[in-house]
Amino acid sequence: MIETITKYQKSTTNDFQFSLLIPTWNNLAFLKNCIESIRKNSILKLQIIVIVNEGNDGTLPWLENQNDVDYIHAQKNIGICYALNIARSMIKSEYIVYINDDMYLLPNWDVELFNEIKQLGTKSFMLSCTMIEPTDSGNPSVVVKDFGNDLAHFDEKSLLNEYPKLTISDWNGGTWPPNVVHTDMWDLVGGLSAEFTPGMYSDPDFSKKLFDAGVRIFKGKGTSLVYHFGSKSTNRIKKNNGRKTFILKWGLTSKTFTQQYLKLGQPFYGYVETPRLSFISLLINKYKRIKSCF
Repeated sequence: MIETITKYQKSTTNDFQFSLLIPTWNNLAFLKNCIESIRKNSILKLQIIVIVNEGNDGTLPWLENQNDVDYIHAQKNIGICYALNIARSMIKSEYIVYINDDMYLLPNWDVELFNEIKQLGTKSFMLSCTMIEPTDSGNPSVVVKDFGNDLAHFDEKSLLNEYPKLTISDWNGGTWPPNVVHTDMWDLVGGLSAEFTPGMYSDPDFSKKLFDAGVRIFKGKGTSLVYHFGSKSTNRIKKNNGRKTFILKWGLTSKTFTQQYLKLGQPFYGYVETPRLSFISLLINKYKRIKSCF
């Protein structure tokens, strides 16, 4: 695999506040939209690193002409876990931000995260932006407002006019991208776990590794907003059974972890603690783990 991966580093300085990792898989139109939103709506000095899986849709020629974008090319689709991990040696800041290519980042998204980090005064955290999505997926931390579910129907003007009214209170359970962690925490837990390739359930697994390494701040910033078109790559791949892998690895379901450990979607109140699971919850998790063995 490694012989089919090539790195192209154009950045020459080391004074970036954030390094943005954006995996993409033959999704050039959304990738362009994502990067343009970063250029237009960011304030900090940002390193953009795109990890290209295949890239046979014109992605590579386009990136060759983007002087402000470092990139990696994998000739075959290596998924999200390997893609983010291979980018580690190119990172030139203290903070790693993972972003999906089907996202549009709204003004000041980066400053809101950076100011929060400065107030925390620790490396032991995971912060997430708040997503605005066109349809209700049941995620309690998402703002539901339809500005288009594809680029042909994307109402960027209305989104930019209305997003200040869509901010919410900070919430517990920051896990999914866009998210930011310190590079030392990334290195401490070893990045994403390859057993979740191509990537289903790699997000909660990464958070569980951080939790076991002592992180107790999993915070979603209600004033750092992105518009998420939703699953424009994952709908095209053969998905791994991440649900099964997670419970076999950790002895509890992803839902138990995000809801009872991270308190996903609840108003942010500070540090989360290891919960004392009820007898019923322990029994259910044990049953599901045993069932997953067959």
